[in-house]
Amino acid sequence: MPTKITRLASASGGASLEDVEGFSLASPRVSHTTADGTLRLNLIDGVCYRLVRPVSHHHGHLTEAFRADWGLTDAAIVQVTLTLTFPGRIRAWGIHRFTIDRLFAATGSLLIVCYDGRRGSRTFGRINEFMFGTRNPGLVVIPPGVYHGWQNIGDDEATIVSMPSRLYDYNAPDRWELLWNSGEAEATIPYKWPCHSTNPESVDRPR
Repeated sequence: MPTKITRLASASGGASLEDVEGFSLASPRVSHTTADGTLRLNLIDGVCYRLVRPVSHHHGHLTEAFRADWGLTDAAIVQVTLTLTFPGRIRAWGIHRFTIDRLFAATGSLLIVCYDGRRGSRTFGRINEFMFGTRNPGLVVIPPGVYHGWQNIGDDEATIVSMPSRLYDYNAPDRWELLWNSGEAEATIPYKWPCHSTNPESVDRPR
């Protein structure tokens, strides 16, 4: 029996979506970037970022993690630390009194989050999210007094290169921590981590 083919007519006037069941519950799509690739972010005061483009050649790939002439910060680099995070794991929330953090997402799929809890800040209460990693390498610069942390939202190990402005003091670290799944953190920081790992047992959970 021959198959009946129905051609779609060109709808110059568009569809009458108001007559579609459930349309009133839908939300218009908002792009995460502009046409030139800039992230649509209202940045926390003092937080800045840079997406980087790997350079490919016959020998492999080269990616710059930080350059002073990018103009993100003039703070010195005194130490470089490589942190590996297992799939699904969350490392948050950390905060510094003096240290400027530079976090470069080198591999994996990382969700880096910043929260401005500074009462006198013009961006008090604001949250910034950055999705960086192997396919979208980038650097985030975080000023003192801003909570920050990250989650490995991929299925492989993820690495962050940290380039702080102050040496780590083993006797008196310039770091305070508010455990992400504690009641205190949930009452202070209005953010819910996605926790969508393919291995649920790899995610820290409240006890």
